[in-house]
Amino acid sequence: MIDVQLISRRLLDEVSATAQTSPRQRKNFNFHQSDDAVCHRLLNALEPETYIAPHCHRDPTKGESIVILRGKIGVLIFSEVGELTQNFVLAPLSDTLGVDIPAGVIHSLVALEKNSVFFESKAGPYVPLAQNERFQWASSEGADDARGYLTWMKSQFG
Repeated sequence: MIDVQLISRRLLDEVSATAQTSPRQRKNFNFHQSDDAVCHRLLNALEPETYIAPHCHRDPTKGESIVILRGKIGVLIFSEVGELTQNFVLAPLSDTLGVDIPAGVIHSLVALEKNSVFFESKAGPYVPLAQNERFQWASSEGADDARGYLTWMKSQFG
């Protein structure tokens, strides 16, 4: 028998439960075997209190594709100077189920519902964000003003 990994509701429940108890309020479940893999495939569970600082991936091979499986995720796209240029919602029963974000596009995500989970695919290997992929105009994760910036990002969705 070939060993395959099913993406089941039970797996989504398990990843969401882990996210809820995580200090960062999010959790990845990787299908790829290591950070060195050439293709990263993962589930990403987000809770409404997680903060993902706006960032981009300058490496032209590092675009990312996201497909929502459960919950509701807000996607924000920014200019280099921090102006919000586009925002939209991903939800399983909506017209917008996913997004492909090219390398170099500044973006962030916010969980608009508890137990939100999406499938993500991007090129490996894993490389931490460089300084030129982070932005002074946005709060850093863990900064004192991060909660306020998260509140502002969520407010862009009504």
